[in-house]
Amino acid sequence: MGLRETKKQQTRAALSETASALFRERGFDEVSVAEIARMAGVSVNTAFNYFPTKEDLFFDSQPLAENHLADVVVTAPSDTTPADALLADLLGALQRRDPALGLCKDAAAFWRTVAESPTLTARSREIAERAERALAHALAERSGRQTGDPEPHLLAGALCGAYRAAVGQIRQRAITGEDPSRVLDELGPTIEYLFSHLRGLAQPLPPPS
Repeated sequence: MGLRETKKQQTRAALSETASALFRERGFDEVSVAEIARMAGVSVNTAFNYFPTKEDLFFDSQPLAENHLADVVVTAPSDTTPADALLADLLGALQRRDPALGLCKDAAAFWRTVAESPTLTARSREIAERAERALAHALAERSGRQTGDPEPHLLAGALCGAYRAAVGQIRQRAITGEDPSRVLDELGPTIEYLFSHLRGLAQPLPPPS
């Protein structure tokens, strides 16, 4: 990596870390991009070059989140149904207390901030919608269908709906300070039961005739 690229990554990291600290301390709506830029030692224009909106500063891992479910399905063995692949991913995240689920102190504060801000809640919904479209595209490719065919989109909607509902329940309980071990013990079996009913629906899609 060249010096210029290293400097760019350092600037991006400084902006992200500064923003995260301020958002945790005072809440998303009470912090301006100008303040973040000043404390990170860059100009406002530089901050917007790296993060076009304040929401981008908050959700700095948005591209990864949007493609996560699609990546899970694409990398799953060919004899694994999409439902089973997503179930294994979700249970694994629950077991290791993945920050995306809110199951640690800082992560719980992150999702509490989202819940308290209509702007961030709206952005979170946009991320979920993009994740569903990415999953539909992955399902279409996996089954040899056209991306415009309805089946992959309907299947993606069902799977994403179940996944989001499960994650929402986990985050809600994490936000209220519930012990992660209790969340795992109580919700793990329920999530498995839910996805067991999707397994028949979410068999690998056959190629189009």
